[in-house]
Amino acid sequence: MSIDQLVPVTTGASSETPMADFVSRHVGPAGDDVRRMLEVVGQPSLDAMCDRAIPGAIRSESPLRVQAAPSESAVIEELRGFASRNTVLTSLIGLGYYGTVTPPVVRRNVLENPAWYTAYTPYQPEISQGRLEALLNFQTVVTDLTGLDVAGSSLLDEGTAAAEAMSLMRRASRAAADAVVLVDERLFPQTIAVMRTRADAIGLPVVVADLRRVTDGESLVAAAGGKDVVGAMVQYPDATGELVDWAPLTAAVHEAKGLVTACADLLALTLATAPGEWGADIAVGSAQRFGVPMGFGGPHAGYMAVHRGLERQIPGRLVGVSVDAEGHQAYRLALQTREQHIRREKATSNICTAQVLLAVMASMYAVWHGPVGLTTIARRVTGLTTGLREALVAGGVDVETTSFFDTLTLVVPRRADEVTATFADRGMNLRRVDADRVSLSLDETSSPATVLAILDALGVAVADETRAQLGAPEGTGVPAALTRTSDFLTHPVFHAHHSETAMLRYLRRLSDRDFALDRGMIPLGSCTMKLNATTEMEAITWPEFANLHPFAPAEQTEGIRGLIDDLAAWLCEITGYDAVSLQPNAGSQGEFAGLLAIHAYHQANGEGHRRVCLIPASAHGTNAASAVMAGLKVVVVKTAAGGTVDMDDLRAKVEAHRDDLAAIMVTYPSTHG
Repeated sequence: MSIDQLVPVTTGASSETPMADFVSRHVGPAGDDVRRMLEVVGQPSLDAMCDRAIPGAIRSESPLRVQAAPSESAVIEELRGFASRNTVLTSLIGLGYYGTVTPPVVRRNVLENPAWYTAYTPYQPEISQGRLEALLNFQTVVTDLTGLDVAGSSLLDEGTAAAEAMSLMRRASRAAADAVVLVDERLFPQTIAVMRTRADAIGLPVVVADLRRVTDGESLVAAAGGKDVVGAMVQYPDATGELVDWAPLTAAVHEAKGLVTACADLLALTLATAPGEWGADIAVGSAQRFGVPMGFGGPHAGYMAVHRGLERQIPGRLVGVSVDAEGHQAYRLALQTREQHIRREKATSNICTAQVLLAVMASMYAVWHGPVGLTTIARRVTGLTTGLREALVAGGVDVETTSFFDTLTLVVPRRADEVTATFADRGMNLRRVDADRVSLSLDETSSPATVLAILDALGVAVADETRAQLGAPEGTGVPAALTRTSDFLTHPVFHAHHSETAMLRYLRRLSDRDFALDRGMIPLGSCTMKLNATTEMEAITWPEFANLHPFAPAEQTEGIRGLIDDLAAWLCEITGYDAVSLQPNAGSQGEFAGLLAIHAYHQANGEGHRRVCLIPASAHGTNAASAVMAGLKVVVVKTAAGGTVDMDDLRAKVEAHRDDLAAIMVTYPSTHG
């Protein structure tokens, strides 16, 4: 089939389908439009144009073995088929993923609005003022709730945010080369796994221990095995649900010249003392429970905040307030000289724009609810959890957690599997901690009926008085010593848009200050410039996809995993590879994962010393940063006229580093096109 055959003659529906196929709907030019465009560039056909543009040596002549493109209506039916194979139970698993209610005004006017989801990276502030204001709101939410001075606009997720914080602590530290990072054993397990992978690549020792025992210099030295300490990483509240006073640990780490990072729950911080107030230098986490569905693990916006003095170390984008040419207040990306597209091989992070749409949703969730609304939600969650704990203790259940926000860990000796199965039979998923313990987390979607169902599943009788108390929960699991007393979200934007009319007008004003694909062609090009078709976006809010917890049992997620398997198979066919991982949630993370795979290959062959990575000067800025993060040494290859790789310089660099050469990394097509 030629390329010309793929271009529709008309944009109408075919006689064989109830709606047009994707090509005719989403490749705009057709028929006479194409012919006129070809005349302008002096080519008789699309095939002829491609022959001129794509060298024959790299032109693929083999047809792709993928299914024929269906109509839009057929795609929806296929998606409904995948959705029907998922089983959505009430999730009590927690671990950073919680049920949440997306305000309809935010769902319709942000998540489902192409003015927001087709916009490009805000390199050009004059056409990005709406998004930049929304991201500044996000930064304000994070700084206010964490009690720190500066926050970045967003990161990829909590795990990578924690890994970035770990790297930041190492860069800012003056500790010995063999110094360690201490990680509390009650950090979310998936976060620990990400940190280990990132630390191994750069030779940074990670020690996982019970940091609740660290209260002074002596116990800190013992936990670190006698090594210097780069810093410590704690969860707040931790994976068991416990709200720990980390002030003694923080004082000990600071005395040893180290830094402390708190992985903190933003909703909990409306009630619990801000990390910056008990001494944390860095706070990271996820904004998922601010109105963004779980979605089987993502995407969600991560966050990072730091105290003053560390702002030049923050990865990713940072939005600042400036003035325009006429002296009016305006927004722009700030401190860009620290970023990978400028620092190149000296870059320390490969994060650029990250999950902006989800950060905008989270910021608008905070704008919609304001400080009073957020506190009300949080009090209801912890009130229900308190009522649940009291009923469990009264019913003879051993509850391990004493100070908490929304999560309880129960001791059920040798019965964890049995209890987990009982809950599943009753439509609930909880977390199996080990053979003797389970934990459960409540959230914004929980109700008194949820609590009663939990108690019933555990065989706990409920008194009428308890039922009445659950109807108006007032208790709290946050101890007095950790109760927040400082104000937050005092800026007028968080107090002015609490009616639907005011909110949708605010969102419209912001989107009118942006330029996205809903208005015209974006004057920049990159791997992120694409149109997500309405049909493709429609299913992401379906509860069968949106309300899946990433750690739900495999038998409950057959549909989404089938969709993932299909996509992986198609990508294998398109790229010519044998296997594809869809776990990296950004192109930069795919680069990093690929480089780790290359290094592992060399290690498996007994050549772990190969650590030189050749990268053309024309490559994306993330390439060099990814190589540095993977523990490789970047050697830049010159770019020839027209943007191609200087082959003479490439040959010379290959020869010069032949004994230590690990890889060459190219952008294909190059940044020059």
